[in-house]
Order: sequence, then structure tokens, then C-alpha cells
Amino acid sequence: MTTKQLLEDIKSITSANLDVIRKNIVCLNEQQKSWKQNENSWSINEILAHLNEYAKFYHLTLLERIEKTRFTTPRISFISSPLGLAAWQSMKLGNAKNIKRKFKSLKLYNPTFEVSLLTGNEVSDFEKGQIELLEIIEKAEKVSLRKVKIPISISKIIRFRLGDALMYVVYHNERHVQQALNVMNHPNFPKK
Repeated sequence: MTTKQLLEDIKSITSANLDVIRKNIVCLNEQQKSWKQNENSWSINEILAHLNEYAKFYHLTLLERIEKTRFTTPRISFISSPLGLAAWQSMKLGNAKNIKRKFKSLKLYNPTFEVSLLTGNEVSDFEKGQIELLEIIEKAEKVSLRKVKIPISISKIIRFRLGDALMYVVYHNERHVQQALNVMNHPNFPKK
């Protein structure tokens, strides 16, 4: 895949995530944002709190690595590492915008266990985070997506190529934005 196409794709998905939140979630009241289908499911607030917590780690790490790299020559094409490819493909939605595989979230990033993740500003923090991510993607245009390495959130030893890390973060966001829409589309979701 070309570097240009990769960056355009993830910018487009990030912009779409932002639009979904602005058009569908911002207008919801607190009862709606806190509604859960059952005790094992997440509310919209919990979904966004989860994403916001991941953003704290990944956005800072991405920005730091992009700004400090010596690999400032972008390449025309990008090739995923086998590990990076497996990671972002596991996050990617299916063709019908369905969530193909479910994963258990680490307790550190799970608002059911870590209630301190719920700040009351989930929607506005997510909006700010997506705008910040778009800026990070723009900065990534000026470096090698293959040579810059990004540690993952669960291990500083395991590192993704920058292109793989960006796709992982963006597909993870898209997956959970779809989850939030699924919550809204549930027949028992409160109408007011």
C-alpha cells in the first residue's frame, strides 16, 4: 500500500468517527449516554472513556516518536510487519461495519473496573482526541512510517511500525464508535 493511501484512509476514518460523535452522540442526554443493555455491556460514556484512556498513551507516544525521530524521509510505500498487520486487522471492522472478533479489555482501560476513567467529559474529550489524532496523522506524513517504532500500551518491548500503530489506533477507535452506534440502535435504548 502507498504511504499516501494509508494516511488518507486513516484521516478519512478519523474524520468520520468525529462526525458520528458530533451528529449522534453530542445531542444525547446523560441518561442515554449512561444506559447499558446489561451489566456486562458498556454504556456510550464507558466506550468513550475507554478510547480516551488509550488516547492518553498512544497520542503522546506517537507525537513524541514522530517529533524525535531521525527518519525524516517518508517512503512512497508502506509494508506492515507481520505482528502489526495481525494487530490492526484484528481491530478492523468487517465489510458490513460489524465487529468480527470481541476482545477483553485490560482492567487498566476498562471503565467497568476502573471507574475513575469516567470523568463526565467523555464526549468532549473524545472530540478533542480525534482532532489531536488528525494533527498527529498530518505530522506522520513527514517521517518514515516503516522506520519509526511505537511501543504498544501493554509492553514497552513490543513495538509496531508507525504505520501499523496508526492503523491500529484508528481501527480501534472506529470499532468502538460502531459499538456506541450499536448501543443507540438497541430497541431498549431510552428515547429521551
